[in-house]
Amino acid sequence: MAELNGLADDRALLGRTSTAERVSDILRSRIAEGFFPPGTRLSEDSIGNALGVSRNTLREAFRLLTHERLLVHQLNRGVFVRVLTVEDVEDIYRTRSLVECAVVRGLGEPPYAVDGLATAVTDGRRASREGDWKGLGTANIHFHRELVALAGSARTDELMRSVFAELRLAFHLVDDPRRLHEPYLARNGQILQALQDGDRGEAESLLGVYLDDSRKRVVEVYGRRVAEDAL
Repeated sequence: MAELNGLADDRALLGRTSTAERVSDILRSRIAEGFFPPGTRLSEDSIGNALGVSRNTLREAFRLLTHERLLVHQLNRGVFVRVLTVEDVEDIYRTRSLVECAVVRGLGEPPYAVDGLATAVTDGRRASREGDWKGLGTANIHFHRELVALAGSARTDELMRSVFAELRLAFHLVDDPRRLHEPYLARNGQILQALQDGDRGEAESLLGVYLDDSRKRVVEVYGRRVAEDAL
């Protein structure tokens, strides 16, 4: 399977104390990066052999990722990477707006620790110059993960890690990633600038409009793709 290319290289991440949580971390990253696109059936034998883990460990990892809504078990068919509905995408954006805007609103007094945001913006600009639209999408997700991290909350980070991974499932079905991601690169820079200026109110306002525009765009494009696939 082409999707398994390089998966064996991730064995080193498991170390001697191989656990289902670490396996799920690896698979979550691979799913988010598009190595296992939505609708892909995950082979226990192939993945277990590639990672060098037992079937029980792998099944527990599958269970964890199913709980995160990244995988789905189909009776008598196996485990598949989940294909989101349009309603799923709408709900993801509702969650993002609630959490991300609250994080910015709750920031204390400046200056803010925005180095991670600045790095994500720089990475996004480089990807755009190179025409790497998948890389631009990754940099965009990293920007928002760094934004959430400003809350200093491990629980919020964990919650949004799953939300962003789900969002990537939608991105992988979009056939024009440039149009999807490029318009928001400049807006990431504007949010960064507002936070560098210590203006969290302006940053929250920019972010709220940004997320609403992004929701409308992604839902439109994703809904059209789902409808085409159903024909």
